[in-house]
Amino acid sequence: MVSYILDLLYFGQTSPERQTSIPIYERVPFLESAFPFMDTGTELLEKLPTSPRIIKTHFPVQFVPKSFWKQNCKIIYVARNAKDNMVSYFHMDRMTLTQPDPGDWNTYFQRFMQGQLLYGSWYDHVNGWWKKKQSYANIHYMFYEDMIEDTGREINKLCNFLGLSPSEQLKTQISGKVNFDSMKNNNMVNYSTIGVMDFNVSRFMRKGKVGDWKNHFTVAQNEEFDEDYKKKIDPALNFRTGF
Repeated sequence: MVSYILDLLYFGQTSPERQTSIPIYERVPFLESAFPFMDTGTELLEKLPTSPRIIKTHFPVQFVPKSFWKQNCKIIYVARNAKDNMVSYFHMDRMTLTQPDPGDWNTYFQRFMQGQLLYGSWYDHVNGWWKKKQSYANIHYMFYEDMIEDTGREINKLCNFLGLSPSEQLKTQISGKVNFDSMKNNNMVNYSTIGVMDFNVSRFMRKGKVGDWKNHFTVAQNEEFDEDYKKKIDPALNFRTGF
């Protein structure tokens, strides 16, 4: 969602043809991607015709290229509550052909808590970026739940962070375009053209809900998770697991 918002803010009016002819993963390259039969993320970056360059990454803070800090890049970090994140990641692993098979839900639940997934521990990830934000002013730390609750409000915060002043009309248009149902049916942003995902297993854009974890966690799992969570999360970080 945020990749699409940024692309629309910067180039939606100046290059509208991009929106219907170039998939989002080429407009906003995924830095560390290396999928079969596709340019790598860095190759796509080298060919970007637009400026500023908008780059996506899932890296934990310690893996981010040093040039990002040296050049004082603006960084937008989006965090999602751990329970919904686990469910989303599980279904992502089920349908992404380049990911290891996730196994059954119970096994995946344990692996998530132990940080034995691609990109490592969720706790290290969200805590690490939150800590970096305290010493690096150009990080805007966002919460997925806030985006779902009030997209317009969060777009305003993004614009303030980026120093952009779009019209109210444009911001309203962008809010409509990045609505989950709109994006789910837009082939240029729903990843249906990427070729490494099996949409017969699951859609890339599956539900976009807050609280779907309740349809997966057992009562015992929820209790076990909450106990573990208290030990690992930075107390300054407050996630919402429902509205």
